[in-house]
Amino acid sequence: MEPVKFDLVALNLNTIMPMLITLGGALFILIIDLFKKLDKQFYVTVSMATMLLAIYAIFQINSAGRGFFDVMLVDGVAVISQLIILGASVLFMPLALTGFRFREFKFAEYFAFFLFMIAGFQFMVSTDNLILIFLGLETGSLALYALIAMHNRQKSLESALKYFTMGAFAAGLFAFGSMIFYGITGSVEIGQMKTVIEGNNFSNMPLILLGTAFMIAALGFKLSIVPFHTWTPDVYEGASAPLAGYMSIVPKIAGFVVALRFFDFLAMADDGVVQTLLWIAAVATMTIGNILALVQDGVKRMLAYSSVSHAGFVMTAILMGTTQAHVGMFLYWTLFLFTNLGAFAMLWISRHPSKQFDIRYDHPFTKFSGMVKINPVAAVMMAIFMLSLAGIPPFAVYWGKLYLIGAAINSDHLYLALIMAINSAIAVYYYLKLVVFMFLKDPSQNDGTIYNMNGTFPLRLVLIVAAVFVIASIATIEPLSAFIQTHVVASGF
Repeated sequence: MEPVKFDLVALNLNTIMPMLITLGGALFILIIDLFKKLDKQFYVTVSMATMLLAIYAIFQINSAGRGFFDVMLVDGVAVISQLIILGASVLFMPLALTGFRFREFKFAEYFAFFLFMIAGFQFMVSTDNLILIFLGLETGSLALYALIAMHNRQKSLESALKYFTMGAFAAGLFAFGSMIFYGITGSVEIGQMKTVIEGNNFSNMPLILLGTAFMIAALGFKLSIVPFHTWTPDVYEGASAPLAGYMSIVPKIAGFVVALRFFDFLAMADDGVVQTLLWIAAVATMTIGNILALVQDGVKRMLAYSSVSHAGFVMTAILMGTTQAHVGMFLYWTLFLFTNLGAFAMLWISRHPSKQFDIRYDHPFTKFSGMVKINPVAAVMMAIFMLSLAGIPPFAVYWGKLYLIGAAINSDHLYLALIMAINSAIAVYYYLKLVVFMFLKDPSQNDGTIYNMNGTFPLRLVLIVAAVFVIASIATIEPLSAFIQTHVVASGF
């Protein structure tokens, strides 16, 4: 019997190189830690160098296509989503250089887990193989559970356990859904599933709907889609503020890409049941998320529920299924990235490892009363992020909302466009509520250090970068949307 020979050219190892770099960085940190305990500045530097090198490797992929035994699928969508994942991670990492020694940043394992998490989400968006999607999902999720638990707060372990429990349940649902579709089509690759199902003219519709229900529930947990959103505020509250902001961006873009690949052809089924389910999920998520955000007393929980609403807003792009909608999804999430991470970073600057402003909340609205009189620069920056999240022109998220609402109108989803506009108007209230506290109320304390307890140069630099992008986003919309459209069209979406 002749030995099996592998053709390295046919393996197309470039498709897996960005993930190998990220995994290599994580293993390097663990190996170095075995021999010498180093300061967090070293690990931050290694982590950022690893992520920048991975970004470089993405741009070096000359041709889209399959690789590594045909399980990798690096198309335009994979490139865009990997850039969002790594870009958000590069923006997040300097936040570890805090003014206080928070417990999690003392451990090299924190940075290794972070890189393992990134690699998991990179695999998740760069394949249409359900087995590899599952492995990427669990790799990223398990590392994220550990990152939450390492934060030095009483609620952190509780939050990590809640997230782990819900994540394990979602993993089971994903496995059941995958099993059903494998039974129908005999394949675990989404592209081949599409060919078989469409070739049979959706003849197994009851089983298809059952499998779709499992997949909507599984991805709904990861995307905080109603009614699978209940873990979100508690987990965000127990996590550190920047990690909560990061969770609202990176795991969700990975989930959106999987949902885009999976539901793109199912939503086009003749009976429209799948499309109706997606319509209900998107509308309920953006509406209920907004209503719950209205009644919150803590800024962090308000931002958590608002991220649920934003997820529902972006979910409409998968429902519409047009190229303009898909471009709008990535454009919206890129603009949301800078805005939401900046807002959570503002909360992080006023966080102290031992001093708490309030027994129940780290960041109640009253903490920001009269902030403009004590720290006007911080008040203005926070107001910019709130106005952007509210969709007030000319700030960043406004352009994303405008693009998606325009896509809904152009695809004849007029009622959906109206609901999106109404929800955007509702969101203005609770975002401006914080602005009112900061600018129109008297200070609750005269000690201005509560707004700058944790401020360091790297944190301020991240905030400046985020604020500049949010303000000057109008100059980036055209080239950014053109870049995204080129890659989305090349992927066949």
